Amino acid sequence: MSANSSLPPETVALPVDQELVLKVIPMPADCNANGDIFGGWVMAQVDLAGAVLPARYVKGRMATVAVNQFVFKQPVKVGDILSFFAQVTRIGNTSITVRVEVFAERFRSQGQYLKVTEASLTYVAIDDQGRPRSIDKS
Repeated sequence: MSANSSLPPETVALPVDQELVLKVIPMPADCNANGDIFGGWVMAQVDLAGAVLPARYVKGRMATVAVNQFVFKQPVKVGDILSFFAQVTRIGNTSITVRVEVFAERFRSQGQYLKVTEASLTYVAIDDQGRPRSIDKS
């Protein structure tokens, strides 16, 4: 993804090769002592967003088995409109790896996007007893 030269330096264009899977606005209750949104809150939202695409393949229970990478690039502020984009990067026999990128529209500069977080997570399909099961790739 490349930055658009007509936008401010940190502002980027939204991805066109990924799917928008979640939009959410953090609220004051989600803030840490510095006035920024808790990293753990962002991580929970990324986990939810990351599970959307694998659910189409798994068609049943699944569990997050790994956070392969998680990078906080910019702080998230109260009132930001967060857009979560996801893309499946690998489908194995029982697991699916997903890349999630999070972009923020600041409250006072809507229509301009900053990448605030990017992550890679792996989910595993599980049966009713919690054991890994095969994924039908068709």
